[in-house]
Amino acid sequence: MNIKSMISTDNLTDEDLVERVINGQTYLYEILMRRLNARMFRISLSFIGDDMEAEDIMQNTYIYAYRNLSKFNKKAKFNTWITRILINECILRKKKLINRLKVINAKGHNDIVIQTPLNDVMNKELKVLIETAISALPEKYRIVFVMREIEEMSTQETMDILDIEESNVKIRLMRAKALLRDQLKDYYRSPELFEFHLKRCDRIVFAVMQQIGK
Repeated sequence: MNIKSMISTDNLTDEDLVERVINGQTYLYEILMRRLNARMFRISLSFIGDDMEAEDIMQNTYIYAYRNLSKFNKKAKFNTWITRILINECILRKKKLINRLKVINAKGHNDIVIQTPLNDVMNKELKVLIETAISALPEKYRIVFVMREIEEMSTQETMDILDIEESNVKIRLMRAKALLRDQLKDYYRSPELFEFHLKRCDRIVFAVMQQIGK
């Protein structure tokens, strides 16, 4: 169904949409994905460092979540619930990538270098500088930084998703900021950072809705 022909969903919460999807209005799952895509991409990219891998992780997450919507506990927000699924998928994917690299290195191919898309696709010098600095942060600091500073998620939501204490969230965020250069501090909130274009959004939504249709 064409998204333009749908009823107005602006006043519906994510949880309202989930209930309608469960009750048969499966096309509304597209609205949920489009609401969450930018956040999901930035978080998965901050974990995995490769945009195509991040897209694949998102698709797997959306499909898994769709198949398990009946298990969604409305005591939590839907976006918190599905972001936890995303992070679990990221962790599993990263383990597989590490194991694959170990196999490659064991065979003597030590000259293989993993390129991150951030080195290739950014055409603005400032964006390259900022994104490179953020990507260079240790993972546990980088994830909290992306969630709190770029996605502007609350401390509580970050705690719930990562299953860590409030003090850990604050310490990791403080440490992340300390590791970034002072000259970057006025620019890292830019909405263009780790930008999620409509073309990418459409590609992911189309692929997931095809799988759901099957």
